Amino acid sequence: MAGHAAAATAAGGTCPAPMQATSHGAFQGDNPLDYALPLAILQICLVVVVTRGLAYLLRPLRQPRVIAEIIGGVLLGPSALGRSSKFLHAVFPDKSLPVLDTLANLGLLFFLFLVGLELDIAAIRRTGKKALAIALAGISLPFALGIGTSFAFRATIVKGAPQAPFLVFMGVALSITAFPVLARILAELKLLTTDIGRMAMSAAAVNDVAAWILLALAVALSGDGSPIISLWVLLTATGFVLAVCLLLRPLLAWMAHRSPEGEPVKEVYICATLAIVLAAGFVTDVIGIHALFGAFMVGIVVPKDGPFAGVLIEKVEDLISGLFLPLYFVSSGLKTDVATIRGAKSWGLLVLVILNACLGKIGGTVLASMVVKIPVREAVTLGFLMNTKGLVELIVLNIGRDRKVLNDESFAIMVLMALFTTFITTPIVMAIYKPARPSVPYKRRTVEGAPADADSELRVLACFHSNHNIPTLLNLVESSRGTGRQHRLAMYAMHLVELSERSSAISMVHRTRRNAMPFFNSGDKTEQMVVAFETFQQLSSVRVKPMTAISDLETIHRDVIDSAAGKRAAIVIMPYHKLLQHDGSFHSLGSQYHAVNKRVLRGAPCSVAILVDRGLGGHSQVAAKNVEFSVAMLFFGGADDREALAYATRMSEHPGVAVTVTRFRPSRPPSDDAADEAAIEAFKGKVEGLKDGSAMYEDVEASGKEEVVQAINSLSKSNMFVVGRMPPTEPLVERPEELGPVGSYLASSEFKTSASVLVIKRYDPATNPASKRFDPKARPPVATDVEDEEMGGASASATASVVPVPWTPQNDLA
Repeated sequence: MAGHAAAATAAGGTCPAPMQATSHGAFQGDNPLDYALPLAILQICLVVVVTRGLAYLLRPLRQPRVIAEIIGGVLLGPSALGRSSKFLHAVFPDKSLPVLDTLANLGLLFFLFLVGLELDIAAIRRTGKKALAIALAGISLPFALGIGTSFAFRATIVKGAPQAPFLVFMGVALSITAFPVLARILAELKLLTTDIGRMAMSAAAVNDVAAWILLALAVALSGDGSPIISLWVLLTATGFVLAVCLLLRPLLAWMAHRSPEGEPVKEVYICATLAIVLAAGFVTDVIGIHALFGAFMVGIVVPKDGPFAGVLIEKVEDLISGLFLPLYFVSSGLKTDVATIRGAKSWGLLVLVILNACLGKIGGTVLASMVVKIPVREAVTLGFLMNTKGLVELIVLNIGRDRKVLNDESFAIMVLMALFTTFITTPIVMAIYKPARPSVPYKRRTVEGAPADADSELRVLACFHSNHNIPTLLNLVESSRGTGRQHRLAMYAMHLVELSERSSAISMVHRTRRNAMPFFNSGDKTEQMVVAFETFQQLSSVRVKPMTAISDLETIHRDVIDSAAGKRAAIVIMPYHKLLQHDGSFHSLGSQYHAVNKRVLRGAPCSVAILVDRGLGGHSQVAAKNVEFSVAMLFFGGADDREALAYATRMSEHPGVAVTVTRFRPSRPPSDDAADEAAIEAFKGKVEGLKDGSAMYEDVEASGKEEVVQAINSLSKSNMFVVGRMPPTEPLVERPEELGPVGSYLASSEFKTSASVLVIKRYDPATNPASKRFDPKARPPVATDVEDEEMGGASASATASVVPVPWTPQNDLA
């Protein structure tokens, strides 16, 4: 189409008129694709469908979404679908490209503002010497090799390119590490909160800042004027940075200070900040160093404390990351024609640039890691992680192409290099790096265990999604700590943080300390929660170790399961997937949170408890001397109930906890009658030994559902209920959840109470897929069909009713 326009001009005609914004509609005889707005809408929808579809297809390969977006852009361009001239001229005509590029660069402008918001310069200044050495080596060697590679390019396919800018662009292109992409790869591989993950993130953050400085230098040198003009560009850019730091930063800090925690941020502040982003982009474009640098600098100087930065991210992120940013990948794809890479010379250059990129980045990182005494396998893993490319790479290449530094062939070669080096990161790291497993024998996998065990300390992995669950968790653990040396308790408090595809999820990584102390929100609440853990450990005999799991919700259960095995936990406490509302009802967090609990129930290497939080002890942690709780344990029989009874027995040892065990005797005898009787007799012996009346036992004859419900309602004034997940009784509600026949009723709106509920499932190696004695036939029926879908088992209709768990009388060692 551009050729037709040129021909028309050469023949003395005029260029085609610019596209009008909107059409009059198809019924008026207009073709909507000849108008800017409907064509832009079609392009955006097509881009979103293609990139999201590719991301879904690449999910089994555990690739970050940026890979799908780059591939999608290439497929829509002249390399694939664009080879059809009808498609290219209809959907991406030449006259629409200025509109598409404008939208793409506007999206990129605000995305770089988000990147600046996430980049905490204060955290980078605290980077350790090891990470700094790795970052510097990971920049220097590939930069040098990039300069060497540029001579081969200029001697073959880029003969007319300006020398100095081309050298710098090639050096920057090979030395970049994509910080946001790396964070998602680490999260996918469950390495984000490990030592190697923290080292990689620290080094990548330093690398990111250095890459932007080098890119600014490359852009300044790539002008058409004399070296004096390039010097003026650099000096003016330095003055802009100083003006942003000295003049703009106090203004943004003033707006942030006037937006306190707990109050909505004023709309005028949001609007003013977004306008400042655009104005800064305009100024840097006038200077000659690209508009995105202005937006990036504004993002860096916005104060990170308080709600101001978070609200800015919420306002901008979804629209920019979801709709406009993918346009930039398509804009790059339309400029990428793989067909221009032809002949042995071009393919040889592609192999050369890939080898030099890998050799420089991996080699430099490995050498620096060996110098600072990092083991060889970890050093090689760090090298491949630091070789991750992404959006910043495409920005460098696009600026180089726009400035006539790169031609079409060299641009296509560099895009394929970025795609290849990022694609291989995940599979290679999975192949070469296997985190060490603990060699200490894992014996105690249940609460019910002999105190004389070598692993006599009860280890509890308590998980939570937000700060709302912490007071109840601390009060529950305090009530369960037992007494005496043989009844010690260790609590591993794991904050479950969802790392979504949203860019702001990376800011959660920044807010995680080196010791994996969980950060909840910015501001005062953070310090309050950290102090709560520290104070609880000082005033209680319980050891507390805060941890953080940062993953997407589809795989975060593996963090819980692996941590339980690594810490040799006897029981995992998971939060219920519904939150208590002010009116006493529960609001679901979503099916994904529901699925997390069911996956943990399925695969945990120890017993599992689901905590239905109705505020045990109120909204704050209760001091040990002030604990005064009443606990009702409902015993129907079976393995889960015996495990729940063991937990309640431990709670009865606390001087401030009164435990009442109510045994329901059904009309038919349970299958594990002998084991049940032994457990009950052991508790009765405990009752007789406690003369303060803190433990009580009672029998209830209940032959039907109504009698059971009536007996439970009489205990509604208790502070907590402890029940087994699958007791041998009929369901008390129509559609029981994973809490089982009794627990589902206790968590339902039918049961009027303010008591929290702890539903416990005993570990059984025969029903655990990770156990050597796993027997698929022994897998118990469940209330919902998520496990069945995952394991390829029965349909939902076959699992609609809840029945007791068949427990095999084996020991608890897997």
